[in-house]
Amino acid sequence: MTETPPKVVCLGSLNMDLVIAVPRAPAEGETVQGDSIRYVPGGKGANQAVSCARQGADVSMLGRVGPDHHGQVLSEALQQDGIAVHGVLVDPEVATGVAMVMVEASGLNRIVVIAGANGQVCLDEAQLAQELQDAQFLIMQFEVPMPQVLQAARVARSLGCQVVLNPSPAQTLPEALWPLVDVMIVNETEARFLTGLSPDTDPKVAAEVGRQLRSKGVSQAVVTLGALGAVATDAGGSTYHPAPQVKVVDTTAAGDTFLGAVTVALASQRSLSASVDMGIKASTLCVQTMGAQPSIPTLAQTQQNLSVPPWMSL
Repeated sequence: MTETPPKVVCLGSLNMDLVIAVPRAPAEGETVQGDSIRYVPGGKGANQAVSCARQGADVSMLGRVGPDHHGQVLSEALQQDGIAVHGVLVDPEVATGVAMVMVEASGLNRIVVIAGANGQVCLDEAQLAQELQDAQFLIMQFEVPMPQVLQAARVARSLGCQVVLNPSPAQTLPEALWPLVDVMIVNETEARFLTGLSPDTDPKVAAEVGRQLRSKGVSQAVVTLGALGAVATDAGGSTYHPAPQVKVVDTTAAGDTFLGAVTVALASQRSLSASVDMGIKASTLCVQTMGAQPSIPTLAQTQQNLSVPPWMSL
């Protein structure tokens, strides 16, 4: 008997990424000769949906695009991964969101996002309830309006659907949102904004970040530390998950890849620690390839990836 794949709904952004490869980012007032430019489907919401789909989940995308070629390409790209896009609406008056991604030779990136149609996402309670019926997880970020995020979290909680939140771009959360979040995944920048702590090079500080996030009502918290790995915190304590060292080509969708792999593993009844290890494996593969969605690995690729160092309790 074939196992039923977990059902995941992703409410979030769809952007066309203009990926510019440069030797290094220019200083103020400086002009730098670029190496190349490419148009790549992206947006944190769409990237996370693709990650979940490639990890084996049944995924539906909720969002908004404009009546333009970019919007058509983004919807078609999702469909190629088997993602349902009936919830991706076309706004007749606003252009599709765009992100300019400047990737340095080191693999580090700098991103500027123009929200476009993402800023107009609006679903009423009945629509949300219909989309979330029988879903195990709802994934959200902050590239769509905050009132929509809060409303969706409330509907998900009423239906017994767990909420995974990536509070990016970093901004203040409404107090009512905190206790509605089952899993919060933050990077160093978001952790610093939400707690005032800087976990960049210290897993023990990341564990304290996790404890502070949990004190606000979040059930499980994960702090990603780039090349150092990640720290997971739940009611049982904190664990540090080192990442294998690889040659980094582009980090653009690494966080989104990580989140998708963690979510699908949790939906498949894995522990938080085992799920974070899956996220480490998937994001390690991701950073070795240029582009956002093209770099996101499948479950088979993730399972074949190099083994990760053992995690340890903090």
